[in-house]
Amino acid sequence: MKKGTLLLSLLISGFSAFCQDNLTERQQIENTIQLYFDGWATGDTTKVGKAMHASCHLKNYRDGKFIDYSRNQYLSFFKPHPRPKNLTTRIVAIDVTDNMGSAKVEISTEKDLFTDYFNLMKTNEGWLIADKVSTRKSHRVFDINAIQLQKETIVEGLKRPWSMAFISEEEALISEKEGDLVLLNLVTKERKTIQGFPTDLEDSLGGFGDNTGKFEVLLDPDFKNNKYLFLSYAAKSAKGRTTKIIRAVLENGVLSQIKVLFVAEPFTFERVHYGGGMAFGSDGKLYFTIGERLFNEKDEPVLPIAQNREDKRGKIYRINSDGTIPNDNPTFGEKAIPGLYAMGIRAAQGITLNVKTNQLWFSEHGMHQGDEINVLKAGANYGWPMKTTGKYRYADFAPKPIAGNVYTDPVWSWAQTVAPTGLHFYTGNEFAAWNQNLLVGGLSKGSLWRLVIEGETVKSAEELFVDDRLRIRKVVQSPLGKLYLLSDEVNGKVIRVRNAAL
Repeated sequence: MKKGTLLLSLLISGFSAFCQDNLTERQQIENTIQLYFDGWATGDTTKVGKAMHASCHLKNYRDGKFIDYSRNQYLSFFKPHPRPKNLTTRIVAIDVTDNMGSAKVEISTEKDLFTDYFNLMKTNEGWLIADKVSTRKSHRVFDINAIQLQKETIVEGLKRPWSMAFISEEEALISEKEGDLVLLNLVTKERKTIQGFPTDLEDSLGGFGDNTGKFEVLLDPDFKNNKYLFLSYAAKSAKGRTTKIIRAVLENGVLSQIKVLFVAEPFTFERVHYGGGMAFGSDGKLYFTIGERLFNEKDEPVLPIAQNREDKRGKIYRINSDGTIPNDNPTFGEKAIPGLYAMGIRAAQGITLNVKTNQLWFSEHGMHQGDEINVLKAGANYGWPMKTTGKYRYADFAPKPIAGNVYTDPVWSWAQTVAPTGLHFYTGNEFAAWNQNLLVGGLSKGSLWRLVIEGETVKSAEELFVDDRLRIRKVVQSPLGKLYLLSDEVNGKVIRVRNAAL
């Protein structure tokens, strides 16, 4: 009996250690901070002390004096007490480099707001607070759900920025549809043009409705180690232009080792609806959108482009990051384009991953109205041009029904024209009430939309900044959760959206 009890104890201990080892560094730091919060809230010196390294010092500056407490001095101030009413705690930010970390946290009581800055170290005992700097001020109790929207222009003078990929919290790559691929420092505002972009790029004419140029820039999930990035753009040839997807290595501000992953033949002389949206799924596969390239439905062939499994246009694809085709892709028949994942697409530009559900969602431009939000499903046919939630430009357009086809409905469509583009599921802390809301930029009239999602149902839609409109090309979130917009303008901007209520 004793041996069995001992064995069970060892198994439990081993499982606990295994779980701890498999937590991310950020999660382990969050656990340490939560231990500190729990001890602080009830005066439990065991918990507070366990979160701190023995050498930890706590510092602040008050009434013109610099104050420095040792760990033992600090712990002596605590007395056991019930958890106060209206006490709230939150982790504002965490940054980790190897075995060093930093965090900003807030503790709000009925009367005061305590803001602490922790430096942390990873030791044999796990992550511990090495030192703390704090401040305290009287305030109203903050409401984490309070929202007061405020725009701040970080950078302007960009040439119709199309997408933004964060290399770090301070640096991001930005693709300008009518300009360059640039590396932008969001703090110093310094810009560096990335060299080595393919020479078959077709530049935009700069006219209304011309979609030609650079599109998405997307980092490989393992970019830190392999330096791979992915680019979509309008490529030209003697036969016209089309969408091209490439992979390249970025080192020292230069693209090299360029590999073509997909070319959406045929080349045509239309200058619209290239698609070009890209995202990695939770499965590590690369998903990208290709538009049907027509402006008017009257130009459709007898078998419409987006319904033709042998035509690369009007589809969404799923490939491995090296361009090979996954074995578990859906089957569309022997003659179908390799990599085909979904069809019946008119003009989808935005595609994003919901990290909570691991689903990919995408936006799509309709004809007259009929702009949509869809959940990406393997093997789905989204119906264009056989069906639309809007109206056709030509009332007499009547595509011949295709026997056996089953069409997938959108989860949301607008009654008005929005021209939805880049979209993003919000996961930051600054707008706590928006957690898992879908934010969608719009080109028509200039709009930003917030959709409240429950499962695959849009429960409500709110248009933001209705008195301060800009054509929004992309909604992005930094590694630490800051919210940014890209404006589709000749004088394009990177805009930080702030919550002035906090």
